[in-house]
Amino acid sequence: MRVYVLSRNKALYSTKRLVEAAQLKGWEVRVIDYLKCTIEIMKGELHVNYLGEQLPIPDAIIPRIGASRTFYGTAMVRHFEMMDVFSTSGNLAIARSRDKLRSLQILSKHDVDMPKTVFASNKSTAKDVIALSGGAPLVLKILEGTQGVGVVLVDTEKAAKSVLDAFYGMDVNLLVQEFIAEAGGADIRVFIVGGEVVGAMKRQGAAGEFRSNLHQGGSATAHKLTRKEKATALAAAKAMGLGVCGVDMIPSERGPLVMEVNSSPGLEGIEKSTNIDIAGKIMEYIEKNVTPRSETNLKKRKIKRDSIGA
Repeated sequence: MRVYVLSRNKALYSTKRLVEAAQLKGWEVRVIDYLKCTIEIMKGELHVNYLGEQLPIPDAIIPRIGASRTFYGTAMVRHFEMMDVFSTSGNLAIARSRDKLRSLQILSKHDVDMPKTVFASNKSTAKDVIALSGGAPLVLKILEGTQGVGVVLVDTEKAAKSVLDAFYGMDVNLLVQEFIAEAGGADIRVFIVGGEVVGAMKRQGAAGEFRSNLHQGGSATAHKLTRKEKATALAAAKAMGLGVCGVDMIPSERGPLVMEVNSSPGLEGIEKSTNIDIAGKIMEYIEKNVTPRSETNLKKRKIKRDSIGA
């Protein structure tokens, strides 16, 4: 089995763990910096070139596409898919997950619960947006933000109006969401592989911090999901069409609310807090869905020889 991990950094924990897990299977695995790839498109021919070399067609790819490189990264994933290469997450699903507004629209369409969210252009008045959102406190999110960056909690309507006016004045696209106070700065990350929950952790924000992201100083512990939490996470992953993803939810009085579905979830927090071999689970998912090209070619040659003999 030949597997490529599409990642910009070999030293990242997630990338290293994926390589280790593939090697334990005895597979040929390479880390490919997708920004250093070029593609060739001709009649009936598709190729990928990497650092002056035409890459052999792999059996599977594992995309680890950075949020700031979504367009180019998904183009590369799409190119491999056009070459009949299995991807642990498809290019369209990755693109959908990276668009916060589109993600919420898709989740709503599939009856997945979430905090009430309002999106408006800078031609709308801050007063109307605040009223539609249910009033302060509110959470404001920049559409392009990641890892908790670009997320602001405003406690009063006066503060919300000031922040909204400022962002709208800079023509920044914002989501305005209700604040779930009872979550207490905690959320739940559910890791899903191939339509199955393989691990879950509870992340708690640092003291005085409402964001629970580990990049913002939060901590993580293993979490046993309730039936409702498990069902909600699986429904979210299915709605987004992602084979491998992390579903982020917050607890509320009305049940778990989905905040985001991450198409390139980090492995370090979930593996260290749960002691579960998540990277190995991803390899098992590939194994279930891929017949190595070498085996396929052998079967084709056998069929041809048998037909000649007949």
